This record gives sequence, C-alpha cells and structure tokens, in this order.
Amino acid sequence: MTRIIQLLGAVTGTVLGFAVGLALLDRAHGLLTQANAPAFLTAFVVTGFLFGYLLSPYLTIYPAHRAKERLGEAGAGEFALGVAAIVIGLVMGLLIGVPLASAGGTLGSIGPPIVAVVLAGLMLAATLFKRRELLAAFDGLLTPPGRRSGLSNRVVVDTSAVIDGRIVDIARTGFILGTLVITQFVLDELQRIADSPDALRRNRGRRGLEMLSALQRDPAAPVEVSEETYPEVADVDAKLMAYAREHGAAILTNDYNLNRVAELQGIRVLNLNELANAVKAVVHPGEELRVRIIQEGKEAGQGVGYLEDGTMIVVEGGRGLMNEEATVSVTRVLQTVAGRMIFAQPKRDGA
Repeated sequence: MTRIIQLLGAVTGTVLGFAVGLALLDRAHGLLTQANAPAFLTAFVVTGFLFGYLLSPYLTIYPAHRAKERLGEAGAGEFALGVAAIVIGLVMGLLIGVPLASAGGTLGSIGPPIVAVVLAGLMLAATLFKRRELLAAFDGLLTPPGRRSGLSNRVVVDTSAVIDGRIVDIARTGFILGTLVITQFVLDELQRIADSPDALRRNRGRRGLEMLSALQRDPAAPVEVSEETYPEVADVDAKLMAYAREHGAAILTNDYNLNRVAELQGIRVLNLNELANAVKAVVHPGEELRVRIIQEGKEAGQGVGYLEDGTMIVVEGGRGLMNEEATVSVTRVLQTVAGRMIFAQPKRDGA
C-alpha cells in the first residue's frame, strides 16, 4: 500500500512540477533563454517527482494511521464530542462565510471554505482539550436527579488486587455490584512486571495477567477495559485516583497506602484485606474452640494455632500441647492492622 501511495505521489508531484515550471516559464519572459528552458522545466519536474514520492506517505498514510489509533483510543463520549465540535465549527464558518462570499473576487471564492475548515479545527482542538470537564458536565445533565450522588457502579481495579488473585473468587460470589474496570495503565504495569528480569516479580505479573483472563471469561461480574491513560500523571496510583474522581468510581485494592490516600481525597475504597477480616468468624470471650497447637508463642508457655480462615489463636499455657488438638476457651479478641488475633487458654477437664 505504501508503494502504491508513493507512486501516485510521484505522478502527482511530476504533473504539479511540470505545471509550475510551465507557469514560471510563461511569466519569466526574457529572463531565460530558449536553450535554458528545458533544463529549468526538467528541474521542476524532478523536484516535484522527488517531493511527491518521498512526502506522500507522511501526508496520507501516517496521518491516517495516527487518526485510526486516536479513534480507537477514544470512547463513545469523546467521539460524539468531536463530531459535535466539527459540526458547530462548520456552522460557524458558514455564518461567517456568507458575508465573505458577497465580497466577491478571490476572497469571496476561497474565503468561506478556509474559514469553515479553520473554525472546525479550532473547535475540535478546544473540545478535545477540555473533554474531561465536558464529559463530566454532560454526564451530570443526563443522569436523573435522584441518581446524581457522585457515585457510579464502576469499580476500578488496582494492580495489587489483580495480582492478589482473590478478586476472581469474590467476583464469582456476586458480591461486587457493578462493572470491574481494568485500565490501560494497570495493564501496562502488569506487562512490565511480567517482563521483569526478577523471577519473583515476573511470576507475580504473569499471575496477574492470568487472573484478568479468568475474570473476563467469568460471566458473573462484567469487566470493562478502559483506554484512558492520563499521560499527564506519572504514578499509577495517582492515575487510579484520577480515574475514580472523574467517573465517581470506587477503587478495589489491598494496598494500605493507596487506601489511606484515596480515603483522604473522598474516594470510595474496597479493600480486599478488610473484606477478608470482616468475613472471618466472630468469636466472643467465653466461647470454646477446637484448635491444633502447631508452634510456640513469643511469650513463655504460649502455643499458637490457626482457625480454618487463617485467624491466629494464641493459647496461654498451650506450649505443653504442641502438635495436639485441644479445646480452648476464648479470653479476649484483639483486632490489629495485620488481622484478628484470638487469645485463649486450654479448657481444663471438669471446668
């Protein structure tokens, strides 16, 4: 295709070079001798041929490819805004072109179309520059008054939540009410991690990509891939918060720092770790549990066991029950940043 465009460009350049050369020869009168005229004309023809052959891809193919990429990246709202901007610019050009056309002459013939094209281009550039604000404004106008709470049913997923893997099981339960949004910059970060020379990071990145594939195959939770990249923002966490603010979305993560910063900015956060702690079995002082003591505790005489959900149980005086299953009585429950800890003591026979 490129070769055909170059050949057509060469032919067009040759014809234009020949026409320009003839026009200049006609106006040159006695400045050039008859003997020099063929060389002068040949120079213009060769120049037109070279320019047409070399520049035609940059004037046709490359701009077309770039326009295709931009259209592919644009969402439906951005596309509609662009079309509306061009139409408004052409209408403005038409209104200004009417008095220009009545002026007559060269200005009246070429002025209106030039003004229309320039105004359409300016309107398109201005609209795309302010597209986020305009999309947010139109979204607010089109949303029914009862639903303008600033929240949407979108949940934008952080890289840490994807790599964690629990998101697939949670999505299958149906507890996530809304659309899971995977942004392009999260995909790019996962790709960078998967291509890392460090084996551990590489495996984490590949696991994240596998989790995304599993999410897309599972019909329980709808998944949307967003092409928005926020090139003006460098940090991935900052990009996530920018997306959440713009779309009124929540952020799904298990990153403690992102969680706190997002909450400070008024962004709704769904933390996987907090969810895991919330669904663990609730126990109260005085309840009895069966637990297997598998290791020693930090303090003298302590033994440590775990419930099925991973909750740690510290058994006072349980060191002598190592590798045994014992009935223990809960004495107190402690909630820490790392999770929930249960303190208990062995139930004595006859107690």
